[in-house]
Amino acid sequence: MTTSDDRPAEARVRDVGEFGLIDLVRAELGSGSRVIVGPGDDAAHLDTDTGRVLVSTDVLVENRHFRRDWASAEQIGRRAAASNLSDINAMGGRATAVTVGLALPDDLPAAWVVDLARGLAAECERVGAHVIGGDMTAADQVVIAVTVIGETSVPVRRHGAAPGDVVAVAGRLGWSAAGLAALSRGFRSPRSVVEAHLVPQPPYEAGPAAAAAGATAMIDVSDGLLADVGHVALAGGVLVDLDSGALEADEPVRTVAGALGREPMDFVLGGGEDFALVATFGRHSELPSGWRRIGEVLEASSRAPGVLVDGEEPPVEPGHRHWG
Repeated sequence: MTTSDDRPAEARVRDVGEFGLIDLVRAELGSGSRVIVGPGDDAAHLDTDTGRVLVSTDVLVENRHFRRDWASAEQIGRRAAASNLSDINAMGGRATAVTVGLALPDDLPAAWVVDLARGLAAECERVGAHVIGGDMTAADQVVIAVTVIGETSVPVRRHGAAPGDVVAVAGRLGWSAAGLAALSRGFRSPRSVVEAHLVPQPPYEAGPAAAAAGATAMIDVSDGLLADVGHVALAGGVLVDLDSGALEADEPVRTVAGALGREPMDFVLGGGEDFALVATFGRHSELPSGWRRIGEVLEASSRAPGVLVDGEEPPVEPGHRHWG
């Protein structure tokens, strides 16, 4: 037996995968005249009677996205806000308001929730946004659902990369993944990368700056550089060739890699959750402050759209997958 879209009726979430699942759900949702950008980008873009808004939602689940024995409640709050504020940043917008849904065990100390709220508010303050409401319910573990609302006149989407464009990045790469690797082995050092994992530092000014400079496509690095650049390549029907010489791992990342017997580029290319930004710009564009060139966009004539490193297939797995 098969479904109407030719997928086996017995297919599970792990078989379909995150983006296959999004495609299936999107087919059932439809659209409307006020939806300018719907599901499938970093944020939705909506037309209202008084203007246009960006909207994005992320869900963080205890022991999958954060651990209470590794991070304080305030750090978890900042991380939850940062991961969502970054989506607005990746569209070239600025966040203005946040709502938060919390599912909480009944034996969780109330003080922990207050500290979580303090962290959420502190991270939102970095971009001038405010937590304006939400909901709470009971659960067996902590679940945090954050919805952020922002604004931009013209959003930078994923699909605009064209052959001849340059590829550039703003922010750090590999730090959060190195910190996670250290924590997973029971280490708390190097402190810089551990803290980068617990409280990411998205380059919040870089998104609007890229939009103003005419970026043709943009995405934040949440799942890993290869994976997220791959979304840009697929959306634009192009090849992206990254230059490994422009992607040298920073010293603390190299330290973790050496201690664990791994290649530093594993973290740089495959590690996510630093929430750096990757964007494409016209070949003659002047890159905004804080952006650096890391590759170029090529025509996908003889092969399928995707990502290369120095003209070859990437040497590491592309990055995080939610299932499988």
